[in-house]
Amino acid sequence: MKIGILQTGHAPDELLATEGDYDAMFRSLLSGEGFTFETFNVVDGAFPSGPEAADAWLITGSKHGAYEDHAWIPPLEDLIRAISATAKPLIGICFGHQIIAQALGGKVEKFSGGWAVGRQTYDMEGKKLAVNAWHQDQVVALPADTKVLAGNAHCENAVLMIGENTLTIQPHPEFGAGVIAGLIAHRGGAVPAELLNAAKAELENTTNRGIFRDMMVAHLKRQTAEATS
Repeated sequence: MKIGILQTGHAPDELLATEGDYDAMFRSLLSGEGFTFETFNVVDGAFPSGPEAADAWLITGSKHGAYEDHAWIPPLEDLIRAISATAKPLIGICFGHQIIAQALGGKVEKFSGGWAVGRQTYDMEGKKLAVNAWHQDQVVALPADTKVLAGNAHCENAVLMIGENTLTIQPHPEFGAGVIAGLIAHRGGAVPAELLNAAKAELENTTNRGIFRDMMVAHLKRQTAEATS
């Protein structure tokens, strides 16, 4: 099964040698499942021919805002709508979560409540699950036919199922402690010091990223499972 990774940003140069770029983080997270991957650096203007170029799609995080004026954002929204019109699974993480919601009729804005940085806990189906996050922007209005799967007091719309084929996740299952430490060091300038210090204090605490990883794998494989059922 071929997963097309739509890369919408790049990791800080200082992290590339140890953590890899954002696409590499997803390749590592989703390894061992029989997936093959192809990365399209849409942030640099490199787009696939269309939804048919992969069996399923994943949109990465980014330092950019979904509402910002970049030449690559309108064609990315067109591609999202084209993928959504098929039966192909689509996943969006952080910026990917936001741009999918925006493309399908929701609204994204810079959240007045500020940043979520480092280990965060979310309520999902009666469970408290911890996973790393790094964002200020949020989805504040939902697209049609959307179910909220998880959230917390700071981010109500943290995990969404849009229709039957699109799963979006605001936090970062692909971010381990090393990535958060690197972002604190190299992209923490806009984040209040108290939030950075709190994130540093949580670096050694475990997360439930494996549960989110399994959710992503199940979603990516759902079309194949349905076809053989």
